[in-house]
Amino acid sequence: MNEINPTPTVEDYLGVIYTLDRDGESIIGAKLSELLEVSAPTVTVTLKRMVRDQWITMDEKKEIHLTKKGSDAAISIIRKHMLSEWMLSRILNVPWSQVHEEAHKMEHSISSDVAEKMKERLDDPKLCPHGNPFPGFETMTQNWHPLLDMEQGEHFIIRRIHEFGEEDQELMSFLQEHNVLPEQTGFVKEKLTFNETFTLQIDQATVTLGFKTAKLIFVERIKS
Repeated sequence: MNEINPTPTVEDYLGVIYTLDRDGESIIGAKLSELLEVSAPTVTVTLKRMVRDQWITMDEKKEIHLTKKGSDAAISIIRKHMLSEWMLSRILNVPWSQVHEEAHKMEHSISSDVAEKMKERLDDPKLCPHGNPFPGFETMTQNWHPLLDMEQGEHFIIRRIHEFGEEDQELMSFLQEHNVLPEQTGFVKEKLTFNETFTLQIDQATVTLGFKTAKLIFVERIKS
């Protein structure tokens, strides 16, 4: 019997499931509905097909788990996506805030052979342009913490913008405009819990972010 290849829709689901699993999150249909911005009935139908085709299993609590086959397919599509981001950024000079959206349009049509050539051409990167780890290199990011955990007066280096933050094009454009980018240094000028905002100083400018955004930005603490 011929092996069934994942459709682009299934690849999207697998990528999100893999990322949630990597982060230690329990994975249920409602969470996928929210993150993928599709209706609950659509998610239910797709998950049933994915169970049938052995990409995932679902336990008695309706929690979703990748099979070995599903994990391999997720790793493949995530790598193709991240390599596409680097190609767009380094070779085509697409703005940092736009490479995720453009890479998503390309990733499903890239063969494994082409992905391998891209990897060689791009010097085998371990992190994507937004600082997220390629599958297998998660330990590189284990000592980075959400900006949300920082306190007023603490200094930091920005290391990554979480994958789910990349999905928000308006947010990514805002971050680029205000220099909230990997490798930039700054400090927490003000943290206000009553209205859930951070004010950061990066270079000579200040920028205010909500706690929801601060949860998606990972930093490394540095001594002031």
